[in-house]
Amino acid sequence: MEKSTNLKNDTNPIYLNASASVEERIDDLMSRMTIEDKVYQMCQYVGLEHMKAAESKISPEELEKNDALGFYPGMRSDSVARLAEAGKIGSFLHVVTPEEANHLQELAQKSPLKIPLLIGIDAIHGNGLVEGATIYPSPISQAATFDDALIEEGNRQTALEMRANGMHWSFTPNIDVLRDPRWGRTGETFGEDPFLVGNMGIATIKGLQSDDFSGQNNVIACAKHLIAGSSSINGLNASPTDVSKRTLFEIFLPPYRRAVQEANVFSIMAAHNEVAGMPGHMDKYMMTELMRDRWNFQGFYVSDWNDISRIDIWHHVAKDFKQSIEFSINAGMDMNMHGPIFDKLLIELVNEGKVDEARVNEACRKILEVKFKLGLFENPFVTVEKAKEVNFADSHQKVALEQARRSIVLQKNKNNFLPFAENGNGKTIFITGPNADNQTTLGDWVSPQPEENVITMVEGITEIGTKNGYKINYFDSGDRSKEITDENIDKAAQQAKSSDVIVLVLGENSFRHDWKRKTTGENIDRATLKLSGNQMKLADKMLSLGKPVVVVYVSGSPIAEPWLEQRAKAVLNTWESGAFAGQATAEILFGEVNPSGKLPLTIPRSVGQLQMVYNHKPTAYIHKYNTEKKKPLHPFGFGLSYSKFKLSAPTVSKTTFEGLEDEIKVTVEVTNTSNVDGEEVLQLYIRDNISSYTRPVKELKGYKRVLVKAGETQTVELTITAESLAMYDRDYNFIVEPGEFTIMTGNSSADKNLQTTMISVDSKIMLDKNNER
Repeated sequence: MEKSTNLKNDTNPIYLNASASVEERIDDLMSRMTIEDKVYQMCQYVGLEHMKAAESKISPEELEKNDALGFYPGMRSDSVARLAEAGKIGSFLHVVTPEEANHLQELAQKSPLKIPLLIGIDAIHGNGLVEGATIYPSPISQAATFDDALIEEGNRQTALEMRANGMHWSFTPNIDVLRDPRWGRTGETFGEDPFLVGNMGIATIKGLQSDDFSGQNNVIACAKHLIAGSSSINGLNASPTDVSKRTLFEIFLPPYRRAVQEANVFSIMAAHNEVAGMPGHMDKYMMTELMRDRWNFQGFYVSDWNDISRIDIWHHVAKDFKQSIEFSINAGMDMNMHGPIFDKLLIELVNEGKVDEARVNEACRKILEVKFKLGLFENPFVTVEKAKEVNFADSHQKVALEQARRSIVLQKNKNNFLPFAENGNGKTIFITGPNADNQTTLGDWVSPQPEENVITMVEGITEIGTKNGYKINYFDSGDRSKEITDENIDKAAQQAKSSDVIVLVLGENSFRHDWKRKTTGENIDRATLKLSGNQMKLADKMLSLGKPVVVVYVSGSPIAEPWLEQRAKAVLNTWESGAFAGQATAEILFGEVNPSGKLPLTIPRSVGQLQMVYNHKPTAYIHKYNTEKKKPLHPFGFGLSYSKFKLSAPTVSKTTFEGLEDEIKVTVEVTNTSNVDGEEVLQLYIRDNISSYTRPVKELKGYKRVLVKAGETQTVELTITAESLAMYDRDYNFIVEPGEFTIMTGNSSADKNLQTTMISVDSKIMLDKNNER
C-alpha cells in the first residue's frame, strides 16, 4: 500500500478499529506513516498555557538553566497549536486543566492521521500541578511509612485523577537511590536503601499502571533518572557523578531492574548528569545494552528537560544539537522533552544514514502502543465536570491522611513528654515557626492549592487542641525561614512567655511556585544540613524561656541540628506530609494516633559526616573524625512510638539455603509491653560474611508493618529468597556465593536494635547471567 498521510481513500482503516489487536493497529498505522510522521511522534512540547505564562516570567537568556518554565523563542503558542493541528507533535507536558487537554486533542483530531496526543505531567505525589487535586505526602514521606500497599493505593487514585483531567503519563517514580542529602531533590526520592526504593518504586508503578496499563483508569509511569544523579560529586543537581561500575550495580541499578522486571514500567527518563564521563542521554550501555538487551525493558525512553541539547551545550561531547540528537537516538532515546528543531534535524540524520530508520520505527511503535492501549484513539477527550468530581474525592482524602499518619517519625520523646495530656485544663500551647501556617507542608511539584483543601499545622493543632481543652496561640514570626527578623523573634518571645508549651514548626521550603524563597527542592541544593535563615535564632530564644519545647520539622530534606534536639522535649519529623499534614501531626501530638513512621535515610550529625549511610562497607569507620562523632544523629529505620515493643531473636525455618527457587522463613515475636496499642515495623537485614568482593555491613532485605495491641504478641514472618542473598561477581553475573550469612532483625538498622542468627549456602546459585560480549 502506498503511504498516505490522510484517510480520504480508506473509510475504515484497521488502526481505527477498536476490535483489532494492538499489534494489528500499530502495523496498519505505521504503514501509512512517512518517516516525518514517525519522527513527529517522538516530539514533545510544553502546553500552550504554560508557554504563555513562561514567556511573561523569564527571558530567553534564562531558559537554558531553568528546568521548570519553558517556551520557544521565535515561536508563539499559536504556532505550536498549528503544529499539533498538522500532526507534528506526539506529546505535551505541563498541561494542567482538562479544558486545555481537550483543546489540544481537538487540534490533533484535525491532523491527517488523527493520532491522539500523549499528555504527560509530573504527578509525583498526587496530581499536584493541578489545582484541586489530592496532595499525598511526598515520596520521602511515603517511604517513611514502610507500607507498600498504602503507597500503591494512593497511586491508583492518582491515576484516576490524572485520567479525569486528560493526562496519561506520570513522570514518576524517582527511583534514584539517595547517597547525598545535600541534593535538593532528596524529597523526591524514597531514601538511601536500594531495597526500600525498589519496593516503593514498584508500588508506585503498579498503582499507576496496574498489571497492564490498558484502559481508561490507568496511566503509564516513568522510572527516573538513569542513573546516579543523587550522588553528584558536590551535591548539586546535574553535576557529574563519578562512581564505580560495581557501585552502579549494587546501589543504583537494582530499583531499575526491578521496575522493569517486576512492574513492567513503560517509560524511563534519562538523567541530567554524566557518570564517569558519559552523559546519561547518550549512554548506550545503560539504555540499550543493559536495560533493553539484558533486563528486557519493553517501553520507551524520554529525555529530561532539554537534555539532548545539553550533550552539546553542557557536556561538550557533541559539536552541535544535530550531533547531540544523533548520539542520543542511536544510544536508545525515543522522545525529546521538549521543543522544536529536533524533528527537522532527526529527519536529516535519517536521510543522511547517520540514524537508522529502524531506530525511529522502534521509538514510534512504542509510543503508539501506549496510545492504543490507553484507549486514546477511541476517546481522547474528558468530561470537565467529571474531573471536578474525581479530584480530591473523599476516598482519596482518606488515603492521603493515612499516609501522613504513618509517615511521621517521632525522633525524640524525652521522659514520654508526648502525647499531650488528654485534658488540657486551659493550658496554653504557643505555636510559631516558618512552616506553621502555610502550604510548605505540600512539598515540591505542587501548585498552590485551595485553602480549604489544606490543613496547616496551626489549623490542625488548633482544632484538636481546642477540643481537648487547650488554648492555642499562634504568632507569625515569618512564614519563610529567610524572612524571620530579630524584631519578630523578640515579639514571639514576648507572646510565648505566658504559654505552658511551645511548638516550633521549623524546616525547609521546597514549594515549587515559591522559587525565590525555596531552600530545598529541584535545583535548590544545600551546602549544609542545618536549618536555614534565622530559625536557630528563633529556637534559641524560645528555649531560653525555660518552657518545654516541641520541635516539628517540615522538610523533604533531613535536618541535622543535634544541639536543638538535645534541648527539645520532643522532636517530630513530619517530612512533607501533604494536604492533611496539620491534622496528622495534631493527632500524634495529642495521642489520637500513635506515631509509627521510620527513617528512610540516615540523619547525620553534620554535613561533615557525609557520605553517611547505614549500608556502608566494612572499612568505612575504621578510624575516627578529629572533631565529630562517627555515629549518626539518627540511624536508618529508626522511629519511636508511644508503645513499648519487645522483639524476640529471629528463628529460621531452616539453616541452609538450597537453590534458586528456595525460600527461608524468618520468624520474630513482637510483644507490646505497654498499655498503648501501636504499630511496629519489623526490619530484616542480611550480611554476607565472607565474599569475593566487599559487601555492605548490612542490607535491608525485608520489612513488615504490624499492629500489636497493648499487652499482646504478634508472630511476624519475613521471607529470604535467592535475591536477598545475591551479589554481582567479577563478570557482573548476579549470583549467590556459597558461604555463611548473618540474619539480623529489629526495629532499626542500629546494631543495638538488632538480634541475629545464621544461615548458609552450599553451592553457587545463578540468578542473572551477564550477556555482554
